[in-house]
Amino acid sequence: MAKIKKYMVDMIKDLILLFPIILFRNLYERSCATEQMMQKNLRLTYKKRKDSGEPVLEFSEVGFRCYSQNDEDGIILYIFSLIGETNKRCVEVCAGDGFQCNSANLLLNHGWVGLLIDGDPGNVKRGRKFFSWDLRTRRWQPTFVHAWITRDNINDIIEENGFAGPIDLLSFDIDGNDYWIWEAMTAVDPRVVVLECNDILGPDRSLTIPYSDDFVAELTEYGSEYAGASLPAFVKLGRKKGYRLVGSEKFGFNAVFMRNDVGTDLFPEVGARACLAHPRSRYLQDSRGDRIARLTWEDV
Repeated sequence: MAKIKKYMVDMIKDLILLFPIILFRNLYERSCATEQMMQKNLRLTYKKRKDSGEPVLEFSEVGFRCYSQNDEDGIILYIFSLIGETNKRCVEVCAGDGFQCNSANLLLNHGWVGLLIDGDPGNVKRGRKFFSWDLRTRRWQPTFVHAWITRDNINDIIEENGFAGPIDLLSFDIDGNDYWIWEAMTAVDPRVVVLECNDILGPDRSLTIPYSDDFVAELTEYGSEYAGASLPAFVKLGRKKGYRLVGSEKFGFNAVFMRNDVGTDLFPEVGARACLAHPRSRYLQDSRGDRIARLTWEDV
């Protein structure tokens, strides 16, 4: 009798400990299912609008955030709803821990295959655990690589991990050598590129930090002020590589480029000034632009 009583007590203790975990897991899975269903319905709505000849919507009308920094998730979903996917492959450079990046929504909710790269081993460890735990990616997880990115190794890393060639999306937010990494990148041929520019430099100056393998940005209350490159610098580089600027998220510092043979009838080229018109961007340009511009930049 004593053994039975002890067994019953232990079982009750286990249930008490497991109940919150089971409940959380169940709620999380239900939330994920709802998220997927809503986004798939949204894709169908966008496709029907396109097929019926309705006007293309502004990015400000379609943006939303699930895993991206701002409203890039909605913008990316809208773009690929209209132009379609070819292989659902994406590469994200400096993906952090993968919880907040432009590829996460595609990987989790739309069955994409991805290569995520980050220079912080802690981020990579957490990201691998997350994608192995989530039921949406457990059976086929993104390739998550720890590496300090330079212009000399970026192509090798992509090739060694099996992502060379055509991909649908390239995203990078390096807070440093962004311009030089994109310039050096030849291993992938993305249809859409999302990158972070330095919006404090404004819409007129074509500037980037000088290249340094070990560059690390200093963060301020406004983010990494002395880092990256201006949007006009990326526009010029994009044109050399066969891409046009088609817009940005609402604040303007995450810009969207599209390859010139893709979606030209849907997404025409826009100017840098239109992307950097948000009051936040204008405030930073007016209050900090001149001081930042006096630091060491390279004209490109």
